[in-house]
Amino acid sequence: MTTQGTRTSGGRYAEAGVDIDAGADLVTHIEPMAKATRRAGWMGSIGGFGGLFDLAACGFKDPVLVATTDGVGTKVLLAAEAGAHRAVGIDLVAMCVNDLVVQGAQPLFFLDYFATGRLVPAMAGEVIAGISEGCRLAGCALIGGETAEMPGLYGRGEFDLAGFAVGAVERDAILPRTTEIRAGDVVLGLASSGVHANGFSLVRLVLREQGLGLDDPCPWAPEQRLGDALLAPTRIYVKSCLAGIATGGVKALAHITGGGLVENPPRVLGEGQVMRLDVARWTLPPMFRWLAEVGRLDALELLRTFNCGIGMVLVVASEQAEAVRRALEGANETVYTIGTIAEGRGRPHVEFENLEAAWSAVASRF
Repeated sequence: MTTQGTRTSGGRYAEAGVDIDAGADLVTHIEPMAKATRRAGWMGSIGGFGGLFDLAACGFKDPVLVATTDGVGTKVLLAAEAGAHRAVGIDLVAMCVNDLVVQGAQPLFFLDYFATGRLVPAMAGEVIAGISEGCRLAGCALIGGETAEMPGLYGRGEFDLAGFAVGAVERDAILPRTTEIRAGDVVLGLASSGVHANGFSLVRLVLREQGLGLDDPCPWAPEQRLGDALLAPTRIYVKSCLAGIATGGVKALAHITGGGLVENPPRVLGEGQVMRLDVARWTLPPMFRWLAEVGRLDALELLRTFNCGIGMVLVVASEQAEAVRRALEGANETVYTIGTIAEGRGRPHVEFENLEAAWSAVASRF
């Protein structure tokens, strides 16, 4: 006897909380979003056991693959509460592709993992629409992913995200070029769009302590909802940074994520090198000043937890700094000259100048 498989509704699996039909419907809904991210090398369609990508079609001569994976941390809790599902999808892509470009890599393709207690296709579709939008902004193809429905592990309305990105860079163009970094090199900073996707456990603590909800007026901008300000998507720096790299003047980039401006820049420096950042060169955005004041953070903790208005740092040759700046500004970035490289001793680190004068409301606790 032969039994032909057909789609059914209900059954014991549905009774256990898993809706296979909803998952199949979501795959159908996702496919046009994935097609909208096509780029050179894109192959096949969503729904197979694996995603296909033709590296040879991308025109590299001697490519090295670069892979990254990340999530958006506890920002998903506030995103779920606020219904900011599309925005958090953009965050997911940004956290991965911004890590690719700092190694000089062009993002090629992206896969996502979406896990929830009960699959609500409309909500999941919004998340994946955001992922698709992020991929378009980064110039990479969405070639696959996984949707996991796990009742009992996640509560009603809860979900989690992970992303996986692969890029490529010519072997002779890999960044950072740490051995070429010299005293006198210029440090450029690119403005962030807000908190991005790091430090949200502390943000949530501050909200609880202040008795604030996401629908409340924003304390530093009362015309705006607090949730809209805090949940603004992470800025995707790929195309602008690739334009800067193309000038030939970029020696290193640092994506300012967990660890902030204290921990991330030293990752691209050599032994004995110091990055001197002058905080008077940019204005601390009101969001971070508010978090510092009501959250009782001293300046160092603020700089170590949040991006403080600078989402990406570039180390550039001084004689090419203006050309790099023009390329970045031509790609719609707000660019600040925030420091220089100096010789020091011991492990690479960051030193902050003019902290007390520029950030007086925060630095008083430093």
